[in-house]
Amino acid sequence: MKTLKIGVAGLGRLGLIHAENIYNLKGVELTAVSNLDEEVNKQVKEKYKVPNVYTNYEEMLEQTELDAVCIVTPSGFHTEHIRLALKKNLHIFCEKPIGLEVEDIKQTIDEIEKSDRIFHLGFMRRFDEDYLYAKEMIDSGQIGDISLIRSYSIDPIQGLDSFVNFAKKSPSGGLFLDMSVHDIDVIRWLTKSEISTVWATGTNKAAPELNELNELELGTVTMKLDNDVTALLVAGRTASHGYHVETEIIGTKGMLRIAASPEKNKVAVFNEHGAIRPSSQHFPERFAEAYVNELKDFVRCIRENQQPEVTALDGLRGTEVALACQESFDGNKLVDIHY
Repeated sequence: MKTLKIGVAGLGRLGLIHAENIYNLKGVELTAVSNLDEEVNKQVKEKYKVPNVYTNYEEMLEQTELDAVCIVTPSGFHTEHIRLALKKNLHIFCEKPIGLEVEDIKQTIDEIEKSDRIFHLGFMRRFDEDYLYAKEMIDSGQIGDISLIRSYSIDPIQGLDSFVNFAKKSPSGGLFLDMSVHDIDVIRWLTKSEISTVWATGTNKAAPELNELNELELGTVTMKLDNDVTALLVAGRTASHGYHVETEIIGTKGMLRIAASPEKNKVAVFNEHGAIRPSSQHFPERFAEAYVNELKDFVRCIRENQQPEVTALDGLRGTEVALACQESFDGNKLVDIHY
């Protein structure tokens, strides 16, 4: 079996996770990385024995040994980096969101569809065992027809100051595009339906300085879907107990809750604070296996020449809905989405 040679573009926190997971996959080699920070590049080169290290993405793509690239660069560069990789005939794994501008994404999808390369998008919750278990129950009719979905994504409050400092230097794309695309994708995936109307609200009570930066620390969205399901979405940066991702699905015959308590493991701690269940503290911990599973699926798709279930169109829909949420918040109005 031919060793697949993959390059990673971008070595931020998530890029480092993908680099390590690629390094540990069987039949795969972490052949190259590109990243602006030379010190980080040096550390990664030494830790994973990476033969080729670059500070420029396009230079990395000139590496003729590459079979595929994993794009974990800032969101605003994703579409450009996808198109450049396609020109080099590379398979592509791209982190969410696929892009920030609808027309730019559509043009990029046209290029993806003209190619015979595998394109995989990083919606890792689709590869989490808990979400897959819930999906199986829903698809087999065990909870009847879905009536309502409630989905939360709330980062630890310990990271709020860091985010404020980041937002002062460069825009994140906004809370809905930066964080809620995962919930939007989960809602579409579980219901097999499109989101047609959104109404968004938000607040900056914990970080008022974000008002001047056009950012939010807590946002909510009420959604109507084409199949008359109602969805409630919450995104925030102020969970005092850790990293809180929770999804509830209410059906006509039953109800599911995924991670109602964001428990770190099955251990209960009994001490002077009482009986305590430790919580997951960050996304790499909560979704560690999902990040591995999605890359395994990417490799499988390449070897079997099969396009993955998650598509570039899913990325487009996530961005379209997230932008509609931002429009709703900015204008304090209901927004109908026309695809």
